[in-house]
Amino acid sequence: MDSRINWLLLLNAGLGSFLAGTASRIFAVSLPTIANSLETTIVGISWAVISFQISTISLSLVFGRIGDIYGRQTIFGLGFVVSAIGACLCGLSQNVFQLIVFRFFQGIGASMTQSQARALAMDSMPKESAGKAQGFMTTAFHSGVLVGPSVGGLIIDYVHWRAVFFFLLPIALVGMTLTLLNLKRGNRSRVFMPADTQTAIDYLGAVLLVLATIALIAIIDHRIMEIVGFELRIVIIVLFAGLFLGFLYRESTTASPILDLSLFRIRMFTLSGLSLLLVGVAQVMVGFVLPFYLQDILHLSPSFMGFLFISAPVFTVTLSPVAGWVADKVGPRLPSTTGILFLVIAAFFGGFLRADSHWTSAVVVLALWGLATALFYPPNHAAMIGSVPAQHRGVATGAVYVMFGLGSTFGISMGTLLLTAAFRYYSGDASATPTPANPAVFVSAMNFTFFVAGIMGLMAMACSAMRGKEKSR
Repeated sequence: MDSRINWLLLLNAGLGSFLAGTASRIFAVSLPTIANSLETTIVGISWAVISFQISTISLSLVFGRIGDIYGRQTIFGLGFVVSAIGACLCGLSQNVFQLIVFRFFQGIGASMTQSQARALAMDSMPKESAGKAQGFMTTAFHSGVLVGPSVGGLIIDYVHWRAVFFFLLPIALVGMTLTLLNLKRGNRSRVFMPADTQTAIDYLGAVLLVLATIALIAIIDHRIMEIVGFELRIVIIVLFAGLFLGFLYRESTTASPILDLSLFRIRMFTLSGLSLLLVGVAQVMVGFVLPFYLQDILHLSPSFMGFLFISAPVFTVTLSPVAGWVADKVGPRLPSTTGILFLVIAAFFGGFLRADSHWTSAVVVLALWGLATALFYPPNHAAMIGSVPAQHRGVATGAVYVMFGLGSTFGISMGTLLLTAAFRYYSGDASATPTPANPAVFVSAMNFTFFVAGIMGLMAMACSAMRGKEKSR
């Protein structure tokens, strides 16, 4: 056992990622039941998803910066507290409006933990083991992804949907306890303490960043754009442009920016972030459409579908540490780019699925999807966080989740838009909505969407290949 590894800190950071993975999937599998219980529609319950996205994406950079200044473990531990309170409030919600508000609050806690967890994992290990640290974190997250749906299904069937949220409380309590033990033992993360002129929080920049992120999410989320008129859409676009330009100006002139723009001069950081964004878009475009194909075209049962979807996280959980180890030896470019290649193959292979294809063909897509996740994420995250100076690791970790969150949101919007446009083209009906009632047309539209996802993957491969081959600092 390597005495240089702070195992307690590493375990606690992994627990934070496990909680995030479990919470994401356990809530997703609960959506239909919660919607029925709270007497709302799929559109209404989707706002509970949107509110969580808004808080996590908009606040990750802010809390990353706060952690860099005041201590990552402090913010990390407080994140467990906020997450626990948020989960409890969600479980007590009496209507969908309360659930939406409490999910936003729960997202604040998630942004506090996620913006620190991967940086803490790197702080817990020697600098030459950055890839291993990120491999461990990816395994922890996808372990939660793996167990979340099955545990959620059992809780809903045998207890109540409210217990899904209460199930998260013990995990958060263990996280709080481990954080206190770390702080008591003096196992603080190696936070660079800047000069006095650099310790202030840029509150104006934080507000501009949050508002700009909210406006951007509104623009790219088709559910929001569907309920606003044309004039309001233009207003939101103009508002985003003004807020974003104001944020850039503020960050370039203030003495203590939330996001130091000079970080984007680091090629490894910038191209790794762009690769992450493009991979997120491509992965979600495939993962969003595929369940409809399995259930509505191949007529597989939900339980059997759930069994098939295990194939992706199994690859991710088992192979992520290997990818991290390889990245420590040869740098992030080779394993990350290879991972994206498997995603490209999965997307193009999915582009040839037919209405009468055997379900094993879809399993091939899922397996390649999981293999891509295992090979890409640990080296890429290590590259993003490890390429910046130590005093900016929290911000870099926050940037990881911003890119991942925006990629997921872009992916859903693009997937829906492309599927609808292609369905209308192949059906010859300019007002048609994608439906499995016409399997051949639906599958053709799905194939087109997958091919575009493959092209996005090729763009990500180009960014990954151009990032350089140096190892993390």
